Amino acid sequence: MPTASACAGAAESDSRAAAVARTPLDVWIARKIGQASGPLEPRALAAWQTERLRQTVSRAKQCSAFYREALHDVRSDAFQSPRDVALLPLTTAARLRSSGSRMLCVGAHEVERIVTLATSGTEGDPKRVFFTAEDLELTVDFFRHGMATFTGAGDRVLVLMPGARSGSVGDLLQSGLAREDASAAVHGPVSDIDEALAVLERTQPSVVVGIPTQVLALARRGAARGRPIRSVHSVLLSADHVPRAVVRAVEALWRCRVFNHYGSTEMGFGGGVECAARDGYHLRAADLLFEIVSPETELPVADGEAGEIVFTTLTRAGMPLLRYRTGDMSRFLPGRCACGSLLPRLAPVGTRPAAAVFLRGGGRLQLADLDEAVLGRPDVIDFAPLLSGDGRRDELHILARPVGEGARVDTAALERALLRVPAVAAAAAGGVLGVRVAVAADDEGWPASTGMLKRTFEDTRPAEEAHA
Repeated sequence: MPTASACAGAAESDSRAAAVARTPLDVWIARKIGQASGPLEPRALAAWQTERLRQTVSRAKQCSAFYREALHDVRSDAFQSPRDVALLPLTTAARLRSSGSRMLCVGAHEVERIVTLATSGTEGDPKRVFFTAEDLELTVDFFRHGMATFTGAGDRVLVLMPGARSGSVGDLLQSGLAREDASAAVHGPVSDIDEALAVLERTQPSVVVGIPTQVLALARRGAARGRPIRSVHSVLLSADHVPRAVVRAVEALWRCRVFNHYGSTEMGFGGGVECAARDGYHLRAADLLFEIVSPETELPVADGEAGEIVFTTLTRAGMPLLRYRTGDMSRFLPGRCACGSLLPRLAPVGTRPAAAVFLRGGGRLQLADLDEAVLGRPDVIDFAPLLSGDGRRDELHILARPVGEGARVDTAALERALLRVPAVAAAAAGGVLGVRVAVAADDEGWPASTGMLKRTFEDTRPAEEAHA
């Protein structure tokens, strides 16, 4: 495991690559694609992805009723490089909801796990994602090697993610870690801060996996009680946008290093993870082919440009997904990582476009901007944003959760921090936005971040004003 001193500043240039251990995914993927030795070669990876893309399209047309229709005019031999994936039509979340079962390429008896995704605010059928035992094994293998970046034999891992059911993310993590002789205890998402904090203090884990604001709450609540956790050397944050303010706070309070994971259920739970350089997600490129497309034109953008993340499964047996639109925004990072790997990397994923609101006067406010302003305050562990309006003026309401029972929040300082957010400052200066901060009562529970649903705004304005 790399030391903090060995890793400091490692992402600054290729010449310093030797200061950071190469991501474990490099050797793992090289082995998966049949490369005999040495670091992963991009040309070999591209050849693997192209061949797997051909096989996936051919099998989907042969075995899936949905793809038999959707890909009727597509020939698998048309794919001469990974970029040719753009020849395929995009798949949307709406299409997955309406036609998911028709995408299956196996019989019902071969399905090991079905995950139902009920998305907040979405009408109609939920998304259902199907996995075979073979599909789940691929995820276990990814978790094993991805976690090896900061987890080794003898580590005790506390997983604050769902894990009660076989094939859930916590269960798969536990299986992967066991193969590296690390033990994992699955607690589940934090619904009671004090209960989870008691588990932390009792078990003294060396690694914690959890949801960003929930881990922040544990770190700040423990510190406020004079009982900071000192056993943790690494934290992996996942399942939601990771604010920089959260990373800084958790690292300072627990004296650990925080890593970021990107994935979704549709991807098979895992998509990419940071290496010791912490300069973007190294992607699970033997199993998933990623693209960045323009949300407006739906065409691929130039390397390095920002756009929507789209992925295609290359090894999924049960339910292949071809060019699935994630709704997440990012860009490919150019060049070699400071760890020395040439694996494709994504820049940190921000909040989704859905986690943004239009303000009166034309401004656009992202939840990520509020995250840095609000969660950067040491007296807040979570918050819920709400936007209301009376037809002439909008009001931004922030319900802030204090660190603990009886703790206070400096609401004036928090208002000043909010008014430094560019979109808020411009709208307030124009007289079309007011800012109000309230403090959640002790019995109000979590205002925003319970369970696994991604955080978003509550917008009570009429629809025509909310989209003006």
